[in-house]
Order: sequence, then structure tokens, then C-alpha cells
Amino acid sequence: MSNSMVAKRYALALFQIAKEQQLLEVIEEELRVVKEVFVYNTDLKAVLNSSKLTLDKKKEIFANAFVAVNPYVQNTLLILIDRHREDEILEVANQFFELANEEKGIADAEVYSTRELTDAEREAISATFAAKVGKKSLRIENIVDSELLGGVKLRIGNRIYDGSLRGKLDRLERKLLS
Repeated sequence: MSNSMVAKRYALALFQIAKEQQLLEVIEEELRVVKEVFVYNTDLKAVLNSSKLTLDKKKEIFANAFVAVNPYVQNTLLILIDRHREDEILEVANQFFELANEEKGIADAEVYSTRELTDAEREAISATFAAKVGKKSLRIENIVDSELLGGVKLRIGNRIYDGSLRGKLDRLERKLLS
């Protein structure tokens, strides 16, 4: 079974428990914290990949590191460690986020702009483009890109909407050359 299928299976199990227990928001937020810890704490990854530590010691260290998280999240993480699938933890979190977003009708969007967007601009972009992709709203990550001359560029999944000045100039150039 491929790694992404394994991660999807664990994420789906955790997602179903979260829905049954009405803890979807809580578990999603805690998984975001777990993901952030994994991404920024290389020492934790080194501990999990160490061959010198026993499995029980790894689980103990991990349980102590995430003592404040929901028991469902902690048990899922401990099962992953127990089954030597430590490398799947980030992918399980990502798969869970996809399932939660689908359930709530939300899509993740990266918005590239020349400056930080205001809350009103975020809401306007969310309302306009959420309807285009068949979602209720967008969770916007604003990326300030000094390369843009003006306008915005959106990436929602594998779709790109280019309303930047550079994009308009490129389209005009192609039109003039054809």
C-alpha cells in the first residue's frame, strides 16, 4: 500500500471519530499545532528516527511532548509510531485537513499580492472565488510577492487565477504576437 494511502486511512479514521464526537474543530487545530512542531522542530524528528532508542522510549517521549492534545490525536500519533510510520505523521495531518475542509466547504488558497491584504479584501476575494470553485469560503494564506507589479494572483488547489499586472502584460504580449 502506498504511503499516501496509509496516511489517508489513518486520517479518515481520525476524521470519523472527530465527527462522531463533534470535535472536528478541536482536532483540526491540534493537528495544525502538531504539524507546526514537526516542521520546525528537527530534534523531534531525529528522536523518532533514532535507532538507539527503544520503541517504548520513543512513545514515552512523544506522549510527554504532546500531553496537552486530545487523546484521539495522541493515540493516533502513538499508533503511527508503534507501527513505524513516523514519516507519515505530516501526511496524516494534511489528509485530515483536506477531509475537514471538504466537510466544511472550505478550500485553501494562496493569494500573492504586492502588500498584505486587509480583512475586507480577504473577505471579498473569498466570496468571489469560493463560488467559482464550488466552496462556501476560502482559507486564505497571503503571500507578499515583491516581484508582482500590481494586482493579485490566486492558487486554489491546482487552479491559478492570475489577475496580476505581469500576467495581464504577458497575455497582451501573446495576443499581439499571434
